[in-house]
Amino acid sequence: MTAPDNGSGQGLVAPTSPGESRTAAPKWAYLLTAAGSLVIIATYVAVLLAQPATLGQDLGDATLWVMLGYLAGAALIAAGTLPMIPRSIFALMPIAIALNITVGQIVGTMTPLPLYLDSIGSVIVGVLAGPAAGALTGVLGNVIWGVTVNPTVIAFTAGAAFVGAAAGWAARIGAFRAVWWAVLAGAIVGLPSGALGAPVAAFVFGGGLGVGTGGIVATLQAAGLEMLHATTLQSLASDTADKAVVFLLAFLALRTLPRRIVGRYPMAMRSLAPPRPAASGR
Repeated sequence: MTAPDNGSGQGLVAPTSPGESRTAAPKWAYLLTAAGSLVIIATYVAVLLAQPATLGQDLGDATLWVMLGYLAGAALIAAGTLPMIPRSIFALMPIAIALNITVGQIVGTMTPLPLYLDSIGSVIVGVLAGPAAGALTGVLGNVIWGVTVNPTVIAFTAGAAFVGAAAGWAARIGAFRAVWWAVLAGAIVGLPSGALGAPVAAFVFGGGLGVGTGGIVATLQAAGLEMLHATTLQSLASDTADKAVVFLLAFLALRTLPRRIVGRYPMAMRSLAPPRPAASGR
């Protein structure tokens, strides 16, 4: 049920859970968000078709046009989601982005683990504020990471956007209410995430990029698999495990936050079990 019009032409949508009351977004917001998503998809497809040999080696022409494509998509999503994302979440995004970069750089490139853990911040934001906020955090995180530390990650920005959005979708259906549902949701999200990353890793970079993932690809190739098949198998296995762990960590992080803080963000209360009613004393 919609509340009476407040004179601005936009009524308040009745909340579906505590902390979820917000103004109905205008149509142009959805159009901009869809346009941004299409730009990100188009950039991803262009990377696969062009297979630029110098992508990720430095901030040259190839890396620049890929980065600009993803930034343009992020800008459109940001413009479209402003009416849908609570302002308070923008204060958390820099922390979430820093978490993605720091953990991802250490685990993904400096340890022998065949994991990345570079989407923890995006998943937490997605759970707190929805798919658009999670996707935006993933895109901005990868682009900033690529410009400042590791240019290769820019090519995987489409996957980062998908994981952040998928976390929001999972939160909407209550996947973060129980630990095993969160782990299962993460494992399911890891399958398309791995499928998105595998062609980029194979065609553009010639296999896994991290210490652990690269070792698995090399082992599979030594066993007789060709590059694309080896990279796809590695990506599916690594991403399934990686996203299961990331969703588990997000589940635990959500439980450590005070309920009064979690209640400030839309959708977040969907991920917490309702409080037990107080005993009547009778």
